[in-house]
Parts: sequence; structure tokens; C-alpha cells
Amino acid sequence: MTEYWVSQGNKWCDFCKIYIANNSFSIRTHELGKRHKDNVTKRLSTMQKESEAKEKEQQQAARALQQIEAKAKKSYQKDLENSQRNVDGDTSSAPGDGWVFDSASGYYHDKSTGLYYDSNSGFYYSDSLGKWVTQEEAYKSVQTSKTDIGQSSTSQTKAPAAEMAVPAIKGGPAPGRVVTKPLNPMRPIKGTPAPSAVAVNKRKREDGKPKVISKEEEAALKAREAARKRVEDREKPLMGLYKTY
Repeated sequence: MTEYWVSQGNKWCDFCKIYIANNSFSIRTHELGKRHKDNVTKRLSTMQKESEAKEKEQQQAARALQQIEAKAKKSYQKDLENSQRNVDGDTSSAPGDGWVFDSASGYYHDKSTGLYYDSNSGFYYSDSLGKWVTQEEAYKSVQTSKTDIGQSSTSQTKAPAAEMAVPAIKGGPAPGRVVTKPLNPMRPIKGTPAPSAVAVNKRKREDGKPKVISKEEEAALKAREAARKRVEDREKPLMGLYKTY
């Protein structure tokens, strides 16, 4: 029987990153060598460091989460205490007299100034500013707005006083000349006959001299009269005034 040589191939060492012969002698010789042992020690040390860093990171995340939960719980308890004090009528957190807790917004409100106060931060808010500011800036803006309103109200009250200075006439004779003739000549005065349009529009000549007509005007008048007669002759049959047979 004939025997054939078969190649055993190579084996990869993951610690040393090299190939070695795939037989028991070569593998044992490589694993007992100093290079392989050093690489194994280094790999184990690296894995241990990575595990410690991961565990430390998990502990820090858990500690941060506990701190966040503790702060949230503390803030929630503080809000509950403030709400209870406001319901009971306690105004110890208010900045002064006249401040009333507004349950809708969660802040103290002063109707006289229109300001809102946050007891947690100590800042003030107003609609005119549109942001949270310190006490000095808030009251300064309130005084400025009151000054502007006072000036506008003063200017409005002066205008009616000027109008009232004009005296009103009640009864008595007319202050000026009474015109009895109507302004419109076509409109008759009560109790008098209405004048004709011809009499109104007719102007009286200053002198009795007849008007001098030029030859051109006389020719134009004759032509207009002739045209008028031609129109009448043409329209008479259409109006049925004369028989055409």
C-alpha cells in the first residue's frame, strides 16, 4: 500500500500574532517560550485594566443618577412645601406687602406694579421687559412706564380744556348780519312766488343800445335757422302730423 505525505498546515497564535506549525511539539515549544508568556501577561493586564475602567464608569454613572434623583426629590419636596404654605395663606416667601401667590403661574404677583417674583431664584418678571431681571431693574422699568402713562394722560386732559374755552351761544340775537335773501336764486322765499328761469338767467344790459352783429354771426344764425327748418320738415311725416298722400 502506497503512503502519501499530507501537510498539517499552520496554527495562528492570537497573543503573538504569528503562525506556528500545527503539531504538538511546535505548539508546546512556542507556548513555553518567553515571547509567548510575555504577550499573554500583557493581554491579561490590558483586559484587567479595561474591566476596572468599565466598572468605574458604571459606578460613576450610578452615582450621578443617584445625585440627580436626590436633587429632583429635594426640589419636589420644596415645591410641595411652598404650595402648601401658599394655600394656607403663608406669605413669608413674598418680597413684601401686596404680593399674592398666583397658582396659575406658580409665582408671586403684585397687581399694582404688574411684576412677578420667583422665590427660588429671587428674580422679577414683567410683560414690558419680557425677561427675568433683578429687583432694581424691575422697579426701574415700572417707574418709567408710570411716568410715560402720566405724561400721556396729561396731554389728553389738556386738549378738552382748550376745546371748552370756546363759548357756546345759547339764544339771543344772532352775532352777525342776518341774510334774508336766499343764496340760491332759483329757490323762492317762503310767501313769495318763484321767479322764472328766464328772469333769473336774463341779464339787464347797462345801456339800451342794440347789439351789433357781424356778418359772420348773421350768416351763422341764418345757416342754423335753415338747418332747424330742414330737420322739422324731415320729422313731420314721422310724427303723424301731416298726411303723406
